[in-house]
Amino acid sequence: MAEGTIKRLTDKGFGFIDTGTDKDLFFHMSSLEGVTFEELQEGQRVSYTSGHGPKGPRAENVKPL
Repeated sequence: MAEGTIKRLTDKGFGFIDTGTDKDLFFHMSSLEGVTFEELQEGQRVSYTSGHGPKGPRAENVKPL
């Protein structure tokens, strides 16, 4: 599993993970495991698997570290 840092959270149930590259990775609250969206914080470290959604790359199986 890859690791990254939550860069931004929205009030609409999605956010973006800083992957350490030049592109951030989108994630939706339905991709979370073991945590609710409300428990996440910007700057928090997470692990994830890379996936592909209808609008492009996205993070799946997002778990806090």
